[in-house]
Amino acid sequence: MAEITDPVQKQAGKAATEWLIRLQEDPENLELQARFADWCAEDPAHLDAWNATQKTADLMANAKPSGTADWQAFLDARREAGDKGGAHGQQNDAVAALLNIDYEKAVAEGKVISAQTQFQKRGNMSWRGIGLGGVAVAASLVAAIIGPDIATHMQADHVTSTGEMRTITLSDNSTVTLAPESAITVHFDGSTRFVELLDGEAFFDVTPDPQKPFRVGADEVMVTVLGTGFDVSEGNAVSMVGVEHGRVQVENAANVPAVFEILEAGQNVRVGQDGTVIRHPSPTSQIGAWRKNQLIAQDQPLSEVVDQLRCYFKGTILITDEVLAAQTVTGVYRLDDPVTALRGMARAQKATVREITPWVLVVSKS
Repeated sequence: MAEITDPVQKQAGKAATEWLIRLQEDPENLELQARFADWCAEDPAHLDAWNATQKTADLMANAKPSGTADWQAFLDARREAGDKGGAHGQQNDAVAALLNIDYEKAVAEGKVISAQTQFQKRGNMSWRGIGLGGVAVAASLVAAIIGPDIATHMQADHVTSTGEMRTITLSDNSTVTLAPESAITVHFDGSTRFVELLDGEAFFDVTPDPQKPFRVGADEVMVTVLGTGFDVSEGNAVSMVGVEHGRVQVENAANVPAVFEILEAGQNVRVGQDGTVIRHPSPTSQIGAWRKNQLIAQDQPLSEVVDQLRCYFKGTILITDEVLAAQTVTGVYRLDDPVTALRGMARAQKATVREITPWVLVVSKS
């Protein structure tokens, strides 16, 4: 089964994820544990969803940093599971194969406590005994859901969550529009206007002030303007700057040789931490197109385009192998419907999007 379409199953999967987070946040709350046990006992679908959520969380915790894992074993297991226990049975068998475990044997040996046992224990159940990997599992799932790193949140002045856009008016009447999962700090004083992009992407519309140049920092890149509208993004060892109107100066003194570029309206530059600099023109209507919920890809690797899509999807997107990830994508996709956008990208690559839970999508060759 390629995806979960039954609304009851989807709702159970969402509820299981919420229970995982609640139990991790308050592990000693016996009343909460009792309510969780009642929820598990209400419907067999709840128990199936809980088991699948535990295993999927462990999948994310153990995935390789590149987002790849032994996906061939995973896909083979799903194909072979065709008549085993329905949709949830197939999902559980497949994830167990990926994790290289015998789930029932692990339960029998006491290495994994099943949800059935958990709700039977009721009052004396402890979160420390729940599921695969305990708190580490919950932490991996929470990290996938909450977006930018918590340390970034703590130092930022303004942040956005998954799927959220926000426009901030600064004290000089300049505006900053933050893309989802983005964060900035603002440093304004008598002689300085400086904004640091800590994570994500932002569009700046700057009020001119010749006495106080407006600067934006993104990793090692520094952008200086006198009055303009421009987009800056940062991630995957690359900083990108595009100008909608006006003129900016882009520098990176840390590169050898140092980067010094002047951009005008309709121009973009990509500056890599390895010193690469790529300039290319773009229609001004495409600069910061995300503000109109558009993702525009032009001969970009699938992995790079999916990275842009991830901050609009409240879950995890995994690509099965590096060859598929490197294939190029061209097209215009809707950011307000990230699942449909991902399926469109996959079709162009003759690939398939499989829904493991409502919160985990896997892109693989058909």
